[in-house]
Amino acid sequence: MANTYKRILLHLVFAVKNREAVLDKSWRPKLFEYIHGIVNQRGHFCYAVNGYYDHLHIFFDYKAHELIQDLVREIKKSSSAFIKENSFVKGKFEWQSGYGIFSHGYNNKDTVI
Repeated sequence: MANTYKRILLHLVFAVKNREAVLDKSWRPKLFEYIHGIVNQRGHFCYAVNGYYDHLHIFFDYKAHELIQDLVREIKKSSSAFIKENSFVKGKFEWQSGYGIFSHGYNNKDTVI
């Protein structure tokens, strides 16, 4: 096939280790912006990053040029370093090891965002 078109919209969810409520609303927007940049920098297209005190959601157009688990690992690793470098959390910060990932149709994009 001469032209290939794909659109894979994914909703990624992961939590702070032990669901600790440490993602303070005073600096969450900076973290969300940083994660948005990580996703885009890795060649995907991020629609939205949001969350609460103990977890976050990332909605993006997955371009399928890397494994999902590699992308998640890099998001967690880079965002953890960002949190530590900015001293947003007192003490040790870690994300939980697992994650949830869900696909959505393009017609649901605005609802998910």
